[in-house]
Amino acid sequence: MTIERKIREHLHKEGETMECPPTVSKRIEQSYSQYLQRKRSEITMKKRFIGGIVAAAILIPTAAIAAPPLIEMLTRAPITAEQVKVDEVGKATLEKLYSAFPETKSFEIIDASSVQGVQTSITLQEKGGIGKKITLHTNGITGAIEHVNQENWEPKEKPLTALTDQEIKSKVDYLIDKMYGNIEEYEFAMEQMENPDHKTFMLNYTKKGSKTPFYQVFVQGNTISVSLIGGETTPSNIKVEGFFSTNGKPDYFADAYLNDEKLFSLLKISPTELKQELAKGKSVVEIAASKNVSRQQVVDIIAKTQVDLQIQGENSGDVPKSNLSNEQLLKAVEPKVLQIIEHKTETSSKK
Repeated sequence: MTIERKIREHLHKEGETMECPPTVSKRIEQSYSQYLQRKRSEITMKKRFIGGIVAAAILIPTAAIAAPPLIEMLTRAPITAEQVKVDEVGKATLEKLYSAFPETKSFEIIDASSVQGVQTSITLQEKGGIGKKITLHTNGITGAIEHVNQENWEPKEKPLTALTDQEIKSKVDYLIDKMYGNIEEYEFAMEQMENPDHKTFMLNYTKKGSKTPFYQVFVQGNTISVSLIGGETTPSNIKVEGFFSTNGKPDYFADAYLNDEKLFSLLKISPTELKQELAKGKSVVEIAASKNVSRQQVVDIIAKTQVDLQIQGENSGDVPKSNLSNEQLLKAVEPKVLQIIEHKTETSSKK
């Protein structure tokens, strides 16, 4: 969207002073959920790791605008259309798109960027700067297209949110089918989000036996935003699920980070007690402060656990080598840890 591009440019110039609106922060949480779901257990992380902790820590989908604590530690480098076409990941991404939607071959690449070699983002739009637009976010290690944003593919006089539920589902089904393949084996659930500013629908496509959506989709205005989550059946060793909640429902985006024995020991708190405190609208940082534990102590504990898992996976050959030092891995994961431990569940008393 135009406003997203404006904000992104502004962040590069004034990232240190910009405050991220609460509604935008919510979008960040939803967008990151796909990566954090993969970390819900050590086994899951090893099997489904998609480019290392760096990818999970710094990926910024178009549907989300990063908050200052995250932006301060990121490096998103713009790349030209010519570079995209010769880059291995960019070229493969375009080929996939052109195969799915041949009409996009005539689209212009209006924006492209890369994050430290772990993510490539490409935005294409019909020539003339108006009309149909599509953005793809591809994992730089695996080549998997993990986010697709399709904008303005419906007439303005009848945007997506003006369609019936079945019509919306049909549009989403078509996009997923084209980009990822047949979805007949998935169970489907759709609900309207409690968003007074913008009518928003959330659609989850889940495999039988799994609690985590394989595809999670948000439909708002004339935009379809698809995230490839790749849900897993809930691991038996998960201590607590849904430390945070959204609209009164469990939100699993932080579980893999907060289900940390060393964190519970540091805070002298059980997983259940931590969840209960978070439900009151407190942040992990605030809970830690009440126990005379500093923010940095919490960051160090969680980051070390995540890096240890990364290294274990690399040594066993279950995940790709990141070629980063222990210090570099710690620095890469810290922004995501900060976002999680500073997050608060919105309680009913908050406006």
